[in-house]
Amino acid sequence: MTHLSDIEIAQAATAKPIIEIGAKLGIPTSALQPYGHTKAKIDYGFIKQQQSNKNGKLILVTAISPTPAGEGKTTTTVGLGDGLSRIGKKAAICLREPSLGPCFGVKGGAAGGGYSQVIPMEDINLHFTGDFHAIGSAHNLLSAMIDNHIYWENSLGLDSRRISWRRVMDMNDRSLRDIAIGLGGPGNGFPRQTGFDITVASEVMAIFCLATDLKDLQRRLANIVVGQTRDKQPITAKQINADGAMTALLKDAILPNLVQTLEGTPAFIHGGPFANIAHGCNSVMATTTALKLADYVVTEAGFGADLGAEKFMDIKCRKTGLAPSAVVIVATVRALKMHGGVPKDQLKGENLEALKKGFANLERHLQNVGKFGVPAVVAINKFVHDTDAEHKLLAELCSAAGAKVILCTHWAEGGKGTEELANEVVRMCEQPNQFNYLYKDDATLWEKVNTIAKEIYRASDVTADAAVRKQFDELQQRYGNFPICMAKTQSSFSTDPTKMGAPVNHTVHIRELRLSAGAEFIVAVCGEIMIMPGLPKVPSAEKIYVNDNGQIDGLF
Repeated sequence: MTHLSDIEIAQAATAKPIIEIGAKLGIPTSALQPYGHTKAKIDYGFIKQQQSNKNGKLILVTAISPTPAGEGKTTTTVGLGDGLSRIGKKAAICLREPSLGPCFGVKGGAAGGGYSQVIPMEDINLHFTGDFHAIGSAHNLLSAMIDNHIYWENSLGLDSRRISWRRVMDMNDRSLRDIAIGLGGPGNGFPRQTGFDITVASEVMAIFCLATDLKDLQRRLANIVVGQTRDKQPITAKQINADGAMTALLKDAILPNLVQTLEGTPAFIHGGPFANIAHGCNSVMATTTALKLADYVVTEAGFGADLGAEKFMDIKCRKTGLAPSAVVIVATVRALKMHGGVPKDQLKGENLEALKKGFANLERHLQNVGKFGVPAVVAINKFVHDTDAEHKLLAELCSAAGAKVILCTHWAEGGKGTEELANEVVRMCEQPNQFNYLYKDDATLWEKVNTIAKEIYRASDVTADAAVRKQFDELQQRYGNFPICMAKTQSSFSTDPTKMGAPVNHTVHIRELRLSAGAEFIVAVCGEIMIMPGLPKVPSAEKIYVNDNGQIDGLF
């Protein structure tokens, strides 16, 4: 039997006009700003008018620690949204926009898979509505204005050795990590060392996703600290007079994007910070708008629950007052066997011993989610080579850990394959919960890092060089109430990507701290995490092309 690729399934689908999708949520045609026939932005005035509406129930989809075997978190998010629609619920989905870096790098597309996808898949994975371009432009405008300010007299006394603001582009390009600029003589400015990060790691991206409205967006942009004077006084984007123009570049981008699943469930796709180097959640404006229009909103947070879910709770929910009513933890038999030590090329055979060993990873994530006081259910994304014995063992292991497990077939069957999960989620949403954060605002920054490392990662110790400890002390004085955004590998609870499963008694080393004064959190960079990824030896870009029908092929 020949299986269609994800992009072939998406291109074979007949999308409904976007005005029909908007009508499902009560959005009038006049409140939609169409980008073609199948995607649109939602009018700012209409969003403001919905603020008195009662919020729907918020459901967070997270996962075990990711492996090359695949877990299917986005696919499950889409499938659950369709499942809720199938059982008669007014549902919507909230996802992040994919970055071009992974699309052309190692991961491929990020719009779901099989028969649980959002469409138009090619648009969503590539330029979409231009949001990432706007974010990159706003970020780099500030970069240009900083160097221009120094060139023309530097009245603020910005120390070129203490400029923390780099440049960004939405592509994996390792050669730009560390560069020298201003070469070629006095007319080109002052030479200095800097570099590029990937756009999804930009503080502008984080601000974009945490801002509640245009006014809040400009306030946060104004507060960005770009560097320091010689006596270590912070210089902000407002002092550079960049916040107004940056906001102008983002005025249209900040409006949430509306698209649809293959089954016509409304989907908001907006913003896209990575979860291993940023906070990994879609925009607050998209989530809060969806909650005012739908009874059930399914959203995801990037990578495993140790990263995306923790940041969703401790950063996004803390900053907005949102609280999830239920959590879905996605796992696959394949990935759990890989956590149990089975190589990727040997995953097709039944291996109960490896599954039992790898279950430790899932169990750890279940325990961690429980620390936030929210009920969780395990969704097993079924693969064709799974065996009944493996599913039975997994159910027994989850039951012993106090969790219900539901087998889902949404990749092959769409929403039909998640109806049981949808009913369980509805039941969970009706139960009271005691949602809480992992740490309090008034804990010190060092205490917050230690709490995350020891409670979530099960580290025995946290270390930092003297210079970084000094950074902690300096930032504590001005920004001690900020939450922590951990930047670390997604592949392990530890900072070593090769330590799969559920490692304990490891050490988390904080390499550097990055202040995000506009986003209002502190980034703690751990281990060897890269803020600008590189392409693999054989990037996905080599397989992408435009076919004879003018369609994009090979994307996923």
